[in-house]
Amino acid sequence: MSRAALALALLALAFPAAGADTIIGPKPQPFDDVMRMDVPEVRVTTWVDRLEAPWSLVFLPGNNAGNAVVSERVGRIRLIENGKLVAEPVARIDAAQGGEGGLMGLAIHPRFPSEPYLYAMHTHRDDKGTINRVVRLSFDGRTARHDRIVVDHLPGANFHNGGRIAFGPDGHLYVGTGEIFRNELAQNLGSHGGKILRVAADGAIPQDNPFPGSPVWSLGHRNVQGLTWHPETRDMFSSEHGPSGELSLRAWDEVNVIRRGANYGWPLQVGAPGRSGFVDPIAAFPDVATPPGGLVFWRGDLYVATLRSETLLRIKVEHQGNNWRARSIERWFAEAGQRGRYGRLRDAVTGPDGALYVLTSNRDGRGRVREGDDRILRITAAN
Repeated sequence: MSRAALALALLALAFPAAGADTIIGPKPQPFDDVMRMDVPEVRVTTWVDRLEAPWSLVFLPGNNAGNAVVSERVGRIRLIENGKLVAEPVARIDAAQGGEGGLMGLAIHPRFPSEPYLYAMHTHRDDKGTINRVVRLSFDGRTARHDRIVVDHLPGANFHNGGRIAFGPDGHLYVGTGEIFRNELAQNLGSHGGKILRVAADGAIPQDNPFPGSPVWSLGHRNVQGLTWHPETRDMFSSEHGPSGELSLRAWDEVNVIRRGANYGWPLQVGAPGRSGFVDPIAAFPDVATPPGGLVFWRGDLYVATLRSETLLRIKVEHQGNNWRARSIERWFAEAGQRGRYGRLRDAVTGPDGALYVLTSNRDGRGRVREGDDRILRITAAN
């Protein structure tokens, strides 16, 4: 056994296996959410429409600033040029369809265009089964061609594929994965399911990762859907789906602050029980299923796109020493017991113009399709 494999085996023994009763803690935020169908302080317009289940939006830096690429779950990467959707895709990815799989997250190399690479995470299926992988495409701003596989053989299935990828302030690529409804994988350091992974831009494992020889950055996640960093402190935040019936639990969707090598508890706990060895979320939703998509900081607050609850969460957060807490949570564009004004929301990103851009996901097989769906909404301050 190699030294890296031995280290992983010893670390796996340090964490109890799934199977015992899950500990249920309280929600970490000591207040109720505020519903807001109308939000007069912002203006919402349609930037791009008639997309097919878009998943990830990335703006291009450098000479292409203002242009963007967007992924569609069916396997297309589309270019948005000067606010107009280009008809011909920049790339077509052979992404396996079904359930929550397909073409998911996109990321652009932080030194683009001098490093002309676009990254994509997608589901792949062959006679050996279903996996997820991250590929790197050579991208000239108009056309993208396959260059190499960066991360391969991630657990894949119809559900809980994770899918969000993003470059951090350290220049490394972070990959959010799911536990494919095999909740024991989340606590297994020998598996890449239910984790946040950290690799170099070429897929190599950084030497300063917390577990020797492993891309695992954090563990104990159910289905990671969003990754972002605070613009000042550079702390990493993530969103993930809570249980949907397994272990007799529902809801408990989460927003977390991610620490190097930390364990976020699934499936051993939900909520914020305050147990030693685990990190509690800063926000959790035990009463109403609030499955999140992407999240981003905008104008000082954290915004989280949500799917089934059809709301855009505005979370005011506060930094206290080395910790963060949520001070208030608003649910925009919906009222209790009603469908949201824009339907299911998949991603939230900021543009170079200072606006907030939000992707709808009403054509993903679970939403109610509206005229012009799917769309990219552009949100700006009203004044």
